[in-house]
Amino acid sequence: MALNVRTGFMPRNSLAALMALAMGASLAAGACAQDATKTPASVPTYGPASVADLAENLLDAVVNISTTQTVAARRSVPMPQLPEGSPFQEFFDEFFNRQNKDQDQPRRVQSLGSGFVIDGKKGIIITNNHVIEGADEITANFNDGTKLTAKLIGSDKKTDLAVLKVEPEKELKAVSFGDSDKSRVGDWVMAIGNPFGLGGTVTVGIVSARNRDINSGPYDNFIQTDAAINRGNSGGPLFDMHGNVIGINTAIISPSGGSIGIGFAIPSDTAQHVIAQLQQFGETRRGWLGVRIQQVTDEIAESLGMDRARGALVAGVDDAGPAGVAGIEPGDVIVSFDGKDVPEMRELPRIVADTQIGKEVDVVLLRKGKEKDLKVTVGLLKESEEDASAADDGTDKGEVQPAVTSVLGMQLSALDDAGREKYKIGEDVKGVLVDGVESGSAAEEKRVVAGDVIVEVAQEPVEKPEDVAKQIANLKKEGRRTALLLLSNPNGELRFVAVRTEAE
Repeated sequence: MALNVRTGFMPRNSLAALMALAMGASLAAGACAQDATKTPASVPTYGPASVADLAENLLDAVVNISTTQTVAARRSVPMPQLPEGSPFQEFFDEFFNRQNKDQDQPRRVQSLGSGFVIDGKKGIIITNNHVIEGADEITANFNDGTKLTAKLIGSDKKTDLAVLKVEPEKELKAVSFGDSDKSRVGDWVMAIGNPFGLGGTVTVGIVSARNRDINSGPYDNFIQTDAAINRGNSGGPLFDMHGNVIGINTAIISPSGGSIGIGFAIPSDTAQHVIAQLQQFGETRRGWLGVRIQQVTDEIAESLGMDRARGALVAGVDDAGPAGVAGIEPGDVIVSFDGKDVPEMRELPRIVADTQIGKEVDVVLLRKGKEKDLKVTVGLLKESEEDASAADDGTDKGEVQPAVTSVLGMQLSALDDAGREKYKIGEDVKGVLVDGVESGSAAEEKRVVAGDVIVEVAQEPVEKPEDVAKQIANLKKEGRRTALLLLSNPNGELRFVAVRTEAE
């Protein structure tokens, strides 16, 4: 019963054998039903015997998306160096000038993807943004051979979604969204798309995982599936066994470019909110809090006196933004927003983005070990603003110089004019200068570098190297194993790091 590794399809005799096994298991269970202590009440199933009826009913709603783009690609051919006065100079000049002129001509580039109809009367089609991005012409190719020119209604790069519109002569076959939140790991799913430009193709698998973060954007929340997804499947639907769209296929992990059983789909619950806004406004309108956040690690949680790592640590606040007006401060840990728990940092951007603009919400945060409730009025996120983005890691390097005080492997000095000039530190940055970091120290492990400025230690502001040393000493007396430092890079961007105090 070996699988064909190249195609991923199961041979007919293998499927028959599996069905025979299932029937045998069922009969065996019935024979032993009287002995409840030895035989479970139910037997495992091996998935649907066939998805032919389901696929037949859905194929007409899935379209192939072809795009055409005009690009001016200049690939100059370098002319070889010839000896001065060479008799071949004129010949080479003419040949290479002609070659380069030909390559300067604009050329047409075509690409293929997938999409699906969600409104047959209005001709609304959903696909991925990367399928149609930069296209001059977009064509929707239907299963019956019909080709319609599509117009872009709106797109969103952050979730990789796009809404298209065609003008059909008759009502199109459409599909509906399901509830992706109800999908479970192990549920059967079916993908339909246009892999490698072959046309409508059906593949079946299961939900392998949920809530996957693949670092493609600030709102990552992908469904992972082992249903075969290849190049050209992008923008196609991922169906549950009731024929509802629970995901939009958008990415794969593959060293070869072909399916290795790791594909990702945008959950329908994420997509529907974005699609509704693109249809209504032609753009997304996301909530904005006006903070820069970072992950609460176990070390940071311990340094803050938290029982466990949770929430989103505020590393910076826009004073004119909703958070600044409401009184949220750097060092606060947001654990709940608008009644929704924030179990980890990456949940907060999605919750804020989906919140109604102008709504006053309750925010629960931890400040210096104590819980605090605030009211925040959600603002509108502009594309130029990064709401709830991760803090800068600060990788600027500097030359190690002797310093006044050495603490946790950091050589500290007062932030004077000479230090500001040396590291190009802005006048608005205040604190204690890190003038060097010892190799192998606890500070180096946390990527503290020369040129960083310590603004706070354990959420207490510091102005002199002695302030830092005193705060560290107090933490050690209290039995704290880590010290929470608020650092600024030369540009004034803030971040928190938790440095081990037992490093000295």
